[in-house]
Amino acid sequence: MVTQFVSALADNALLLVAMAVLMAQGQAAFWIPWLKLMFNLSYVVLGPWVGVWADNWPKPYVMLVANGVKALACLGMLCGLDPLLAFALVGVGAAAYAPAKYGLVTELAEPEELVSANAWIEISTVSAVLLGVVLGGALVSTAWLQWAGGLHWLSTHLPTSTYSASMAALLCLYGLASVLNGLIPGSGKHYERVEGAWLSVWRSCWQDQRTLWRDPLGSVSLSVTTLFWGVGATLQLIVLAWAQQQLHLNLSQAAYLQAATAVGVVVGAALAAKTVSLHKATSVLGMGIVLGVLLPLMLWVTEWQTAAVLTAAIGVVGGWFVVPMNALLQHRGVTLLSAGRSIAVQNVNENASILLMMAGYSLMLYAQVELSVLVTVFSVAVTLGMSAVVWRYRRLGSPSL
Repeated sequence: MVTQFVSALADNALLLVAMAVLMAQGQAAFWIPWLKLMFNLSYVVLGPWVGVWADNWPKPYVMLVANGVKALACLGMLCGLDPLLAFALVGVGAAAYAPAKYGLVTELAEPEELVSANAWIEISTVSAVLLGVVLGGALVSTAWLQWAGGLHWLSTHLPTSTYSASMAALLCLYGLASVLNGLIPGSGKHYERVEGAWLSVWRSCWQDQRTLWRDPLGSVSLSVTTLFWGVGATLQLIVLAWAQQQLHLNLSQAAYLQAATAVGVVVGAALAAKTVSLHKATSVLGMGIVLGVLLPLMLWVTEWQTAAVLTAAIGVVGGWFVVPMNALLQHRGVTLLSAGRSIAVQNVNENASILLMMAGYSLMLYAQVELSVLVTVFSVAVTLGMSAVVWRYRRLGSPSL
């Protein structure tokens, strides 16, 4: 959990630094979502292979190599690599990291422990996502840049760039994550080795997709997580834009506001661990509709204090909602497939959703669509999407484990 936190913290702080670099280069606003698009593209393109790698090799080893790839991307950006290319490389590392990380959870935890285990992993992951944005905000703030600029050692040993010290700090975080990675024990579980031939891997991936989507509980949980992460990734950028336009905060201050969401997610995940068992995971489906109803309230908020309360409430609902769904999906996946392959299926679907929604968001920015319309569109998408999932679950006869 600590290793995952540190690695994801660096990933998401690097996103803010990359955004700042693009803005400093005078790039148009619609290029910013492309950072996330380049990051998530690797999950979809490499999806068939990363699950195989996670099952063919010890998962802690796969995580260590993946972390090294992300550190290499940060180093490249420090040396002047284009932020979009750097984030594509970070995405390669993250895509390989995810099946190994979540697959290790399913190998180490018993089925009845999966909700609790996922709650703690989700607390670690989502907190890192949101606090990483806060850290990124600090690393692009005027105070940090002035302090780092006054350090003689940094100015003489780093490439000349406004954000060189920020990227150097993140490189240290990736190094710490790699050290911590070495302390993770393997589960000792082995799977039948799968060959990496192009056609056989694609054929196997397609069969895995069909298996999980045709399973009643697998399809319901996969629908939920696919919708949730697609909207959630886009909403992260919408909240930053909302804070700057409607609350009149700068990028650094807007990033700090997301700490309230992190606290909410932690509370929601903890509540899920305490109140929802794996057998009752589908009882939280209605919370997805509540999440969609909460989003338009952003349009009436004008004070940062109220905004903090609202984003915290959204975080509570999101954490309470997604943790049992992740646990259910992992249980069905490891039962029907294997740990690595099932997580790879989940990653392909969730990140394809992120790609589509981020592309839509970028197009709407390019068309200069107003913020109120953006918020309304994504609110309707969540509400209607979750209503459709609930309707389908009941139509299937409310299947249980």
